[in-house]
Amino acid sequence: MAPLELITRGYELVAARPASLLAALLALVVVAWRPTWRLTRTAVTIAHEGGHALVAVLVGRGLTGIRLHADSSGVTYSTGAGRGAGVVVMFLAGYVFPPLLGLGGAVLVAADAATVMLWIGAGLLAATLLQIRNLYGGLAVLVTGAVLVLVALRAEEDLRTGFAAALAWFLLFGGVKAAAELRRGRRGGRLRHSDADRLAELTPLSGGAWAGFFLLAAVVATATAGWVVFAPGGAPA
Repeated sequence: MAPLELITRGYELVAARPASLLAALLALVVVAWRPTWRLTRTAVTIAHEGGHALVAVLVGRGLTGIRLHADSSGVTYSTGAGRGAGVVVMFLAGYVFPPLLGLGGAVLVAADAATVMLWIGAGLLAATLLQIRNLYGGLAVLVTGAVLVLVALRAEEDLRTGFAAALAWFLLFGGVKAAAELRRGRRGGRLRHSDADRLAELTPLSGGAWAGFFLLAAVVATATAGWVVFAPGGAPA
C-alpha cells in the first residue's frame, strides 16, 4: 500500500470513529502529562495489585491483604511456597493485568457493551476492597468504584460509552507507561526490588528481560486494542 493511500485509509477509519479517537486522545493526555498521571496513577496500581491478588487465589495461595500508598506504590501479601510456577505467575500478573483489562474493556466497548464493562470493573473493585488493609487504599478503591457505579447508573448512553472507552485506553496507555518507568528505573539503578527482580530470582531470565517483557506485553495489548477499535469492520463508537 502506497504511503498516500495508507494515510488516506487511516483518515477514513479515524473519521468514522471520532468518539473512539477522542477517548484515546484524552486518555493519552492524562497519562502523558505528569500532573494528571500522578493524580490518576493509583488506578493503574489498583489493577496491578488486583492482578497479583487474583492470580494468588487462582494458584491456591492464601491471600492476606493488599496495601495501596499515596505515592502510587502498592503491595499484595500472600502465603504459600516461596518458589514454583504459582509464584512466578503471581509476580508476572502485576504489570500485565492493567493492559489486559484495558484490552478487554476496549473489546466490550467495541461490542456496544460499555455498561457491562463498567459493572465488571465495579465488581472487581468491590472484591479488591475486601482485601485492602490500609485507609488510603480503602478510600482509593472506594472512590474509584463509586465513580464507575455512578457513571453506569446515571450517565447518558453517549457519556457512559465515552467514559468506558477512555478508561480502557487509560489502562492500556497507563500499563505501557508503568512498564516503561520500571525499565527506566532499573536502568538508573533504582527499583531493584520490583516484580521483575523477584522473577529474576525465580527464573533463568534477568530482571531487565522481565521488565522488557512487561513493556512488550503492554504495547502488544495496546496495538491489539487499536486494531479492534479502528480496523475495518470494527464497531463505530
